[in-house]
Amino acid sequence: MTTSTNNPDLFDKALQLYDAANSKDPNFENENGKEVAKELLYSQRMLDMINRYLPDADDVAKLSVAAQHIERWKSPRSDYPMNRKGYHLWRTNLYKFHAETAAKYLAEAGYDEAFIERVKLAIGKKNLKTNKDTQILEDVAALTFIEHYMMAMYNNFPQYDEEKWIDIIIRTWKKMSPNAQQFALSGDVKLPEALVPVIQKAVEKAK
Repeated sequence: MTTSTNNPDLFDKALQLYDAANSKDPNFENENGKEVAKELLYSQRMLDMINRYLPDADDVAKLSVAAQHIERWKSPRSDYPMNRKGYHLWRTNLYKFHAETAAKYLAEAGYDEAFIERVKLAIGKKNLKTNKDTQILEDVAALTFIEHYMMAMYNNFPQYDEEKWIDIIIRTWKKMSPNAQQFALSGDVKLPEALVPVIQKAVEKAK
């Protein structure tokens, strides 16, 4: 049996499984005065962003972005050496972990192998720039970072000067498609107010 790319019943079931898993995150963030499991909130923010950026995106794209960080707390950075090599190994293994975890829940929801494979390729960050699903996930992740997480990172690293931040923003910018770059500056994404001048400099320098 081949499952449809867009199947409301399967989609809802998959999201319920994702949310149930991410609700077990022992880490919390405050959202509008309420404590929410960290990765559940991240998944919700990613879905909100793709619905604003690409409202007609198919279920592969939506279920990929929703699982970008699924159960991330189970693979902590502290399990790897605290150096650049350790960081890159952690990131590489994370992609595989998230892809396989999402695949497990999608199979439980009733999706077929072809659908699941597309989601795994996207979450695994395979063929960025040539795989549409991977690029959509990268776009949504960057847009979500800009709106929700860039300011927190700025506050956590007061030692970074303006040039360092320009470099960070340029690296994020270059991962995004032209459409996502345009969307980021369209007014539909809430830019961190304190960083707007630096973002403008970085965007200009990236041209």
